[in-house]
Amino acid sequence: MRFLGILLLAAGPALWAGEFATFASGSRLHVDRHEAVEGGKIRLYANGGYIELAGSQISGFEPDEAEPAPPAPVPPEKPAETSPNSSASPRELADAAADKYGLPRRLVRSVMSAESGFQPQAVSPKGAIGLMQLMPATARDLGVDALDPAQNVDAGARYLRDLLVKYDGALWHALAAYNAGPEAVDKYNGIPPYAETIRYVTRIDKELKSAPTQ
Repeated sequence: MRFLGILLLAAGPALWAGEFATFASGSRLHVDRHEAVEGGKIRLYANGGYIELAGSQISGFEPDEAEPAPPAPVPPEKPAETSPNSSASPRELADAAADKYGLPRRLVRSVMSAESGFQPQAVSPKGAIGLMQLMPATARDLGVDALDPAQNVDAGARYLRDLLVKYDGALWHALAAYNAGPEAVDKYNGIPPYAETIRYVTRIDKELKSAPTQ
């Protein structure tokens, strides 16, 4: 199943031509091209950047023969609603935010799971707050109260959507930027070589592959 292709169509401009890299796990990633580099690694190019993986992680490549599809329209943004006493569960908040910003529900749920384990009161050692682990400065930039679960999730989904737009629908770039910051992704012109960020991206990739279609 082209689960990554589905995510890219739902989240931002469609990417076509090039090829699909098939991983040993069975998942696939759309890339512009690939090449072998020193140390038995494979370099995958996409959207002006690249990532390097061990050759053993990739089982093969196949050309993308799909016809281009128009990008999904971005829904108009609505102000986040304050709901300090909301009875909505974290998963319900994730689904509502995903629907609002045109993202796959399982993507927002997977990010929430990786960020906070669905714990509204989670605070990281670096100061990130809530279900979507917003840094205080990010929350201020987005104009929300990070301590309010509904606003936190709404802003997190909006930020993720904006990152997907920034990186032309490249899911791994957007996830890496959510975890490590856009500055790190831009500095390395791709996923930064941080163990935490690589684990974060691959964890969500694995969850998306195994999640049932909604």
